[in-house]
Amino acid sequence: MGTDFNTDSLPLPRKPYHEWALFHEESPKNNYKLFHPPIITLFNHTATFSRHSHLPLTSQYLEDLQTLTSLEYFVSVQKKNVLRRKLAPVVYVQSDCDPPSDRDTYIQELMKYVPVDSYGECLHNRDLPPQVNNSSFMDDTQFYRILAQYKFILAFENAVCEDYITEKLWRPLKLGCVPIYYGATNIEDWLPSNKSVIIVDKFSHPRELAHYIKQLDRNDSLYLEYLGWKVQGHISNNQLIHAIKDRMWGVQDVTQDNYIDSFECMVCRRVWDNIRLQRKGLQIKQWKADSKHLSCPAPKPFSFLPERSSKNSMRELWKPSFEQSKKEAKALRLLVDRNRNFTSQEFWNLVFKH
Repeated sequence: MGTDFNTDSLPLPRKPYHEWALFHEESPKNNYKLFHPPIITLFNHTATFSRHSHLPLTSQYLEDLQTLTSLEYFVSVQKKNVLRRKLAPVVYVQSDCDPPSDRDTYIQELMKYVPVDSYGECLHNRDLPPQVNNSSFMDDTQFYRILAQYKFILAFENAVCEDYITEKLWRPLKLGCVPIYYGATNIEDWLPSNKSVIIVDKFSHPRELAHYIKQLDRNDSLYLEYLGWKVQGHISNNQLIHAIKDRMWGVQDVTQDNYIDSFECMVCRRVWDNIRLQRKGLQIKQWKADSKHLSCPAPKPFSFLPERSSKNSMRELWKPSFEQSKKEAKALRLLVDRNRNFTSQEFWNLVFKH
């Protein structure tokens, strides 16, 4: 598992017949070392959120296509307009504050121009009912019904990487709200239709995004254009359709293996296939990850703010953490290439002095 990966995880010495497999479905903030070429290319088999990995987990938070088109929690725009008397047009629920994506900086600026109800610990300004005011209720029916009353949900990932997509996108789509999305730079490859999500990157400043939100809030016809695919039950993105139908595992589906079991079976099958080929004197298949199997650019502040104005968490934590992880990745690669452990002094010199 990638989150727990560290120097002690490497089973050295590595023999020529040893196969290394990496399962890491989470954000780079949990272990930046893995996202650099010297480390990811150590592995023979991968399961990551990248579509380029051997077992892509990009859609791990989406149960099925029927869940997307379901109207179970759908609230009509007429009712949402009535609810707007006591609710903001936009809702934000997040308790993981100041992550590498710097989302709180953007949302704090957005709040200056359009009302946002923020229920989580980050930028908190409104309380959830006591019975659902707990992280364990994030998938609770009552919590869903609260969110479904809103027109827009802020869906900001904690990191900005291609194909890194979490429940932050799928939840509002399932509920019949319009996501305001920031995260995966190739998100349009995964949307149910061409007009289902408001993409933050298409606006030069939060002020411009706020103006557009207000425009949709006032105009039912424009707003409903983002929900047409939902009301009609029609997903037009063939790539998304095939990705869900063709994947080798299921989400909350007892009739299918989960992705961990599927990955273990895939690795086992590959190893045994090579053993059979070897016994027949035939050429074995060489499996190896490349840098596309897990990659993510360095975290950076939003372009609407000058570099010197970025929050301390970005300037003092995430950017230095990313740079430090590059040194650690190079040191770990050297450790594997020489196939024996470092002394403490050698590791210190490689990571902290160069």
